[in-house]
Amino acid sequence: MEWVNETLVREFVFLGFSSLAGLQRLLFVVFLLVYLFTLGTNAVIISTIVLDRALHTPMYFFLAVLSCSETCYTFVIVPKMLVDLLAQKKTISFLGCAIQMFSFFFLICSHSFLLAAMGYDRYVAICNPLRYMVLMGHGVCVGLVAAACFCGFTVSLVTTSLVFRLPFHSSNQLHHFFCDISPVLKLASHRSRLSQLVIFMLGVFVLVIPLLLIMVSYVRIISAVLKIPSTVGRYKAFSTCASHLIVVTVHYGCASFIYLRPKSNYSSSQDTLISVSYTILTPLFNPMIYSLRNKEFKSALRRAIIQTSHPVN
Repeated sequence: MEWVNETLVREFVFLGFSSLAGLQRLLFVVFLLVYLFTLGTNAVIISTIVLDRALHTPMYFFLAVLSCSETCYTFVIVPKMLVDLLAQKKTISFLGCAIQMFSFFFLICSHSFLLAAMGYDRYVAICNPLRYMVLMGHGVCVGLVAAACFCGFTVSLVTTSLVFRLPFHSSNQLHHFFCDISPVLKLASHRSRLSQLVIFMLGVFVLVIPLLLIMVSYVRIISAVLKIPSTVGRYKAFSTCASHLIVVTVHYGCASFIYLRPKSNYSSSQDTLISVSYTILTPLFNPMIYSLRNKEFKSALRRAIIQTSHPVN
């Protein structure tokens, strides 16, 4: 449906999976199963960390927050997407679109800074092991998470305000399955260069600054590890960072492709495919990468299962 120039857009129509009309029921089943498995996996990880005192360390505190964050941002996107896969009319109100964009960017921006905090945690653990519990006390960990959330909230609020202050008079057909920046901006009747520049710079701030902090942490980590005389010691030190590096690579790879490339290269089909990966698949694999590679966590999970199965009277 086309809107005449004098009419403000009051709702958006999602066209993200319109080219796969015959597969939408199959996609619904697949995405639902993945979503439920993601919720279950993250719930197990968070519960195990909370219940097992051996995991009450800074690294696992950040892992619990990471699992919680990824559970929340899938909740912002996936339930609505599942409903739309079965619905004839795939719409979202103007206000609902703004709330969805704000919530998603608050969580995804906080996620970027949280990964930087986790990189700093690995740096302190490897480069200052004797002072680790002092330098990464509970107050410091909570402060880092609060700072990550504050940065995410501020960037999301400014970005969403700039996008939805623009006039929307023409089309309401959104070539995506949720309210992401690029497809929504394409529908604006007038896009000021200043707004686009500010949004781009905020994207750079959210992605480049945390990535630089992570790189600084790992330069120092590598320098410290190379001084370890034994091969086994170097392997153990690097293995504690491997999971974090995998998650960082996937997160920043997908986000940079979506938000930092020139808008002239924008492709709705490519964006939909990449967005599926970081809204559905990445939240599934990230906590599993951290937990399944970790012997300490697997031992704690076994203890939790035993305690649950055979509670002490």
